[in-house]
Amino acid sequence: MNYYEFTIIPLIDFIILPIYLAIFFGIAIKYRNKHYRRDHPWRPYFIPALTFKMLGALVISFVFTYYYDGGDTVNIFENAYTANKSIDHSFGAWLDLILHRAQPGDPRYYELWGKLYFYRDPATFTVCAITAVLNLFTFNSFIITACLFAFLSFWGVWALFRAFVTLYPNLTKPMALATLFIPSLIVWGSGIFKDTICLFALSWLFYCIVRIMTYKDYRLKIFIIAIINFLLLINIKLYIAMAFVPALLLWIFFYYSRTIKNWYGRQLAKVVFIAVIFGTLTLALSQFSEDLGKYSLENIAQTSATTRDYINWVSETEGGSAYSLGDVGSGIGGLLTKIPAAINVTLFRPYPWEARKPIVAITALEALLFLFLTLKIIFKIGLKNIWATISADPTIQFCLVFTLIFAFAVGISSYNFGTLSRYKIPCLPFYAVALIVIFYKNKRPNQLLIPFLKF
Repeated sequence: MNYYEFTIIPLIDFIILPIYLAIFFGIAIKYRNKHYRRDHPWRPYFIPALTFKMLGALVISFVFTYYYDGGDTVNIFENAYTANKSIDHSFGAWLDLILHRAQPGDPRYYELWGKLYFYRDPATFTVCAITAVLNLFTFNSFIITACLFAFLSFWGVWALFRAFVTLYPNLTKPMALATLFIPSLIVWGSGIFKDTICLFALSWLFYCIVRIMTYKDYRLKIFIIAIINFLLLINIKLYIAMAFVPALLLWIFFYYSRTIKNWYGRQLAKVVFIAVIFGTLTLALSQFSEDLGKYSLENIAQTSATTRDYINWVSETEGGSAYSLGDVGSGIGGLLTKIPAAINVTLFRPYPWEARKPIVAITALEALLFLFLTLKIIFKIGLKNIWATISADPTIQFCLVFTLIFAFAVGISSYNFGTLSRYKIPCLPFYAVALIVIFYKNKRPNQLLIPFLKF
């Protein structure tokens, strides 16, 4: 029996942690000094963003080990730790396991199969396999591997920041706050989670697309990075890619449709293209229903019903962290009626009075801020000006389409606020960017979106 099975972090991890942190920050400082000199506008955000990511990884690791006494991050680590024991047999045995080529019942893993319970779930085991590889560099240290996840995730969100700030160079500080310093991204996008890898992959994918579209950067490495990260999304959380692709296609179309000089022709082309995109999306949702699981058209209504039953049980046993959207009904029509409620719960809930746990209370404050910013923009700018701004900017359109599709999917199928706070992080920076750009394209002199933050 090893100490990780008791979810206790050993003393040796805390002793060697400063050494690894020094390495991580040393690499980062060297990169910053090389690429961002003292007068560079991006430089002030680089090390603070990395620092918050490291703190996020440590905090969430301590919460799951000492407060929850286990959970997803610990389970993934333990599966990775167990997988690395196969090296004792041979490197080939380890490689077959990591690449998911090992067959259940293979005698090389006779003593391991009972602990590799994620092997039957290829998506989760992909994260376990990545963790196992990283564990080779951290000597199977839980908190150091979590910090390595945070270090890698930092380069992802930094790429996301770079993408947006090149599109809106006059909004450097707001873009930094929207991509680097949202609390949920810092906490849930830093530890040993599926969500950390997905945030990393989504960020790099978006960065590559911006490079290709805006700068005509057709270098081979850009396409390779984009393909690798797209495959990561497909293999770990297919529904993120399913929300991203239609938004991307619409973005590309709206970006280039501006070259159609005839207004009526341009509007007709938009309607036809949107119909084709959502028809294709519906077909794809049916085609990949098995891989999408609870997010498929066939299962999402049942998932909502299961959620309702789960809520009744959780409310009695876990203090009511769950939420309900009511009866979904049958078929697509029933789902459509829940679009507003599902999007609302993802972006603006839990409300402060719904938070009954400390970690949910933090999410509630963040959601309240998003609600405040949304209402401020609506009342200060007006729906007419908001619509005109969205219509004129394909990037805002992309951010909102991706946000709304994604928010609906996770809002209508998540079980509780704690789970939702983790699942929703991919859409938060895109929604924040959309709000910021809409506001600053319409703001009056000296008007600030968040006065106390001076941006």
